[in-house]
Amino acid sequence: MSLAVEELADGTADAGHHHPRRRVVVARSDASRRRGALSGADGATLAEAARLARAQRLPLVLVLASSGSDVTAGVEALDGWGRAAAAVSACSGVVPVIVVVTGPAVSGPALLLGLADVVVMTEDAFAYLSGPKMVESFTGVPVGLHQLGGAAVHARTSGVCALEATGPDEALALVAAVLGHLPDHADALPPLRPADDPPDRTTPELSDLVPASANASYDVRDVVHAVADHGDLLELRPLWAPQLVTALARVGGMPVGVVANQPRAMAGTLDIAASQKAARFVRFCDAFNLPIVTLVDTPGFLPGKDLEWRGMIRHGAELAFAYAEASVPRVCLVLRKAYGGAYIVMDSRGMGNDLCLAWPGAEIAVMGAQGAVEILHRRDDPATRAVRQREYEERLLTPWVAAERGFVDEVVEPAATRLALWQALTMLASRRELLPGRKHDAGPL
Repeated sequence: MSLAVEELADGTADAGHHHPRRRVVVARSDASRRRGALSGADGATLAEAARLARAQRLPLVLVLASSGSDVTAGVEALDGWGRAAAAVSACSGVVPVIVVVTGPAVSGPALLLGLADVVVMTEDAFAYLSGPKMVESFTGVPVGLHQLGGAAVHARTSGVCALEATGPDEALALVAAVLGHLPDHADALPPLRPADDPPDRTTPELSDLVPASANASYDVRDVVHAVADHGDLLELRPLWAPQLVTALARVGGMPVGVVANQPRAMAGTLDIAASQKAARFVRFCDAFNLPIVTLVDTPGFLPGKDLEWRGMIRHGAELAFAYAEASVPRVCLVLRKAYGGAYIVMDSRGMGNDLCLAWPGAEIAVMGAQGAVEILHRRDDPATRAVRQREYEERLLTPWVAAERGFVDEVVEPAATRLALWQALTMLASRRELLPGRKHDAGPL
């Protein structure tokens, strides 16, 4: 295990512009020795890297290819791993922690991935706590290394992997791209860039983006591409819980975190994975002073017995809690549907957003027209219910009702979306919130 302070070049800058270089603390495991098995001394090096990053207020990057704790070192190796985990945990919310996995990351050291803010895995990497032989002995089902814990599995199924890379060089380039949106530590602001994409640029392509049919889908990333500088975004965990997009972008040179319902997947409904994904990202943005832009188009929480039994209430509350305690500038934009509890947890005015915008076609209500009519007019004949549904849509499924009551600050035309978001973020740039002192929260996990 080696330790060094290195520089990474942010490759996300436009061609012809200087690529800023960032100093980071890097700890690398040596995969050539016992497949990177970590001894007690290796654990001490990891812990020292974390302490150095915290003391110097620099991002921490761990490059791992480890077969686990060194068996020949005995309990000393376990103790070293425990000390490393404690030191990395102390960095959480203080400096960005990024783990790059270039080979195996198994047994105890694999938990370092769960402690990181962002995990990048190369295509030949794999990570798990219990190996294939143990899984087969307990379940009777044979499973391969990559089937159990390959990068593709962690990118799509577990959500551990935020970004996939073809090899170590691309992985470090992705690390630099992520850090290009983040400050070195929690007491600094994210790095600004020259606003060479006009902040007041119109977005006419958004005027016809949302289909006329309420049940038709569109790609919410088109909205992000339209409003972001040069159309650039860096999406984290794109394959896990795809009904919700979490991405890093810039608006007028200002780094922002974007949380958006994705109508193309499961109609943008929220389930356990989507709630966890959004909550973790909101907390990540809040920790490192990234303003949060939330794009809302969701019909609600996904119904299902399995989801309720697995704790949909607890995990849905994670998202509500993350937004409620976030102190960074928060702008919410309702694109289309915003119904019920899902509307509330997607950073509604009630959750404490700073500014709430809506497109003219937005539908903000307890539920959709059909569901409401089936409850309120269930004894009426079909023709009467159809009339009531049209009346409900025309009278209540508009942003104007919410605007009249102060729940929406401004109804904006889609073509003016980038300008409206830039003006909101500029106005809120100096916003500061005095937080009450407490040891730590006891929110839902």
